[in-house]
Amino acid sequence: MCGICGKICFDGKPIEEDLIKEMCRSLAYRGPDDHGTYINNSVSDNGRRVSLGLGHQRLSIIDLSPAGHQPMTNEDGTIWITYNGEVYNFKEIRADLKRKGHTFKSDTDTEVILHLYEEEGIEAIHRLNGMFAFALWDENRSRLWICRDRIGIKPLVYYWDGKHFAFVSEIKALLNDPAIPKELDHEALYLYLTFSYVPAPYTMFRGVRKLEPGHFIIFEQGKLEVKKYWDVDKTIAQDKTLLSFAEQEGIFKKRLYEYLNDAVCKRMIADVSLGAFLSGGIDSSIIVALMARNSNQPVKTFSIGFKDAELFDETHYAREVADCFKTDHHEFKLTYRDMLDVLPDVLATFDEPFADSSAIPTYIVSRETRKYVTVALSGDGGDELFAGYRSYLGEYWYKRYMSIPAFIREEFFERLIQRLPDSRDSKYLDYIRRLKKFIKGTKGSFPERVLALKEIFPRDIRRNILCGSGTNKNPLLEDPALSRVKKLLDLNCSDRINSILYADLKDSLPGDMLTKVDWMSMKNSLEVRVPFLDHRVVELAFSMPSAFKLRKGRGKYILKETFKDILPPSLVDRPKAGFEVPISRWLKTDLNFLIEQNLAEDRIREQGIFKYEIIKKLIHDHMSNRTDTSWMLWNLIVFQHWHDKYLTPME
Repeated sequence: MCGICGKICFDGKPIEEDLIKEMCRSLAYRGPDDHGTYINNSVSDNGRRVSLGLGHQRLSIIDLSPAGHQPMTNEDGTIWITYNGEVYNFKEIRADLKRKGHTFKSDTDTEVILHLYEEEGIEAIHRLNGMFAFALWDENRSRLWICRDRIGIKPLVYYWDGKHFAFVSEIKALLNDPAIPKELDHEALYLYLTFSYVPAPYTMFRGVRKLEPGHFIIFEQGKLEVKKYWDVDKTIAQDKTLLSFAEQEGIFKKRLYEYLNDAVCKRMIADVSLGAFLSGGIDSSIIVALMARNSNQPVKTFSIGFKDAELFDETHYAREVADCFKTDHHEFKLTYRDMLDVLPDVLATFDEPFADSSAIPTYIVSRETRKYVTVALSGDGGDELFAGYRSYLGEYWYKRYMSIPAFIREEFFERLIQRLPDSRDSKYLDYIRRLKKFIKGTKGSFPERVLALKEIFPRDIRRNILCGSGTNKNPLLEDPALSRVKKLLDLNCSDRINSILYADLKDSLPGDMLTKVDWMSMKNSLEVRVPFLDHRVVELAFSMPSAFKLRKGRGKYILKETFKDILPPSLVDRPKAGFEVPISRWLKTDLNFLIEQNLAEDRIREQGIFKYEIIKKLIHDHMSNRTDTSWMLWNLIVFQHWHDKYLTPME
């Protein structure tokens, strides 16, 4: 895994190699093994002088020799590439290219992409199975081709102002360029308050954009064009609709095992040490089981748990899986103090606000795992493909709940629940919090109900908490977050559960889960591979009616039925727990100083972004145990930390 960067200019000015090197240095932890640059300040494009610079930081995974150095060129120096990722079917493509007369100087997948482009041009993207972000320069065409993988596992951001185009793996590298302004994007801030991450194509910096998953950029003749090259099929497979449920289930189970097993095997190819995250949940356990079946030596597995919160500790389940498959198991038991100690490093990694607190344990497990291996497989993606989260159950129970007479439902049950206090600090109060969220998710249209289960700040608060422009204050205008959810739900209309899953595949999966894993693992120079997000597995999952995912109130039905015979029986039917980070408790105790520092009245009023009166009420409600506002407060604290680092002028 690596870090990439580059710039192309049309104003006649040369690109300084020092700038590209500085951009690379900002990405050094993504690729500590090697670095390189390519500068060409004499490119001709329709008589204009064009300057080009490419940079690369290398984490050596395939072919550790100097032959894998990047930026890499073809034989005559007319095509150059800087590449971040892994193409898992590169050996098959390489063999095909050799039969067609191509010769290779390395054993890397990078060189395979170069030769495949020579053979097929931009259509080559459809042949690649993997996670990647790369930029390829074709000097003969004066063409820059930039691609991001289908699911968005690997990041890529860019900036274009009509004269300068720049791209990087992380925004912080882009900001080394003095030509790029550091200005707040108010619409991105509004969406961040909604979701706790900034969804693509937005970033928190105005003018800087994320390349969306499954898209590429063609930059030719001074013009930028963004194109979609992949999506899942919008309709359920029609060839099985005449079959019985049992017959369809048999077909889906056979294909799911075949595709996921192949995905795991492909992701075990590496020239460095390799292991797997093992949480004790169904997804990571399936990955470890398939790795063990396809390995001639014990699989290295890594788990974390809590010493001081047994309620959330699942390491005994992980040990059960490790014992079952005789893995070389490593277990890291954390205290809350361990997580507090790494908090500054975690927050410092982000180059835009990102308030998913599970980044903290993800950072620690990545750091500890990197002491033993360079590559780790994970079970990420299983919940989004096969309906593993509680929010999907909310939609499942919606019709049943609405069948209760309105008088009983609203005047008795809902009124009672809304009067009760809620908190994440205790099991009982957390049930009350979840019931309140479920009730909220039963109001309004389908998109409004979906958003209600996703949003951090409710619409009325996020609309009123912001000062100035871009805050959607007109009640007649549709909420930007709701517009976004509507658009995503409309793109897949096979059934409502699949519509929600599709929206998460396109939005929260790359925006939250995959961003978290990429940032935290790459900060520790660890490559994480995700077999569930092999595009063939994803396409298969979306060819299934949702009844095969969420059945009789049971999530991940087809996944559990497919692999139940190879897993310990105790894992298959136990409820999903998750790794809880006690932000609610911390903000009342150990992290209370962050509220005092970041959300103080004089600071908020001087900054002029948020209204202090609303923040004051959020703090009061949380500290008095009236209702849990911890995620909203954490969202604001993370934003303030980012604002201090990137937008606050140095005194």
